[in-house]
Amino acid sequence: MDLPDPLIQLQRAADAEHARLLALPLGDAYWAQWEAWRGAAETVQAETTEYAKVEGVNRAAVEAALKRRVRHPEPAPADA
Repeated sequence: MDLPDPLIQLQRAADAEHARLLALPLGDAYWAQWEAWRGAAETVQAETTEYAKVEGVNRAAVEAALKRRVRHPEPAPADA
């Protein structure tokens, strides 16, 4: 599935916010970071839904492809 770069960047940003969250102990900083992650995740979900609607494809398939692309990128091919 060919995904637009802005959607990929949003998923990367949400994943980065989540990684920051995991590094924090419970407390005020944790909950502030949780809100940042939640906001980023909500944005990704909204944009994923909109993309699927516009393209006429299954939203869950878009979400799965997006997460696979961001979290498990294929290695770049070696120059021949």
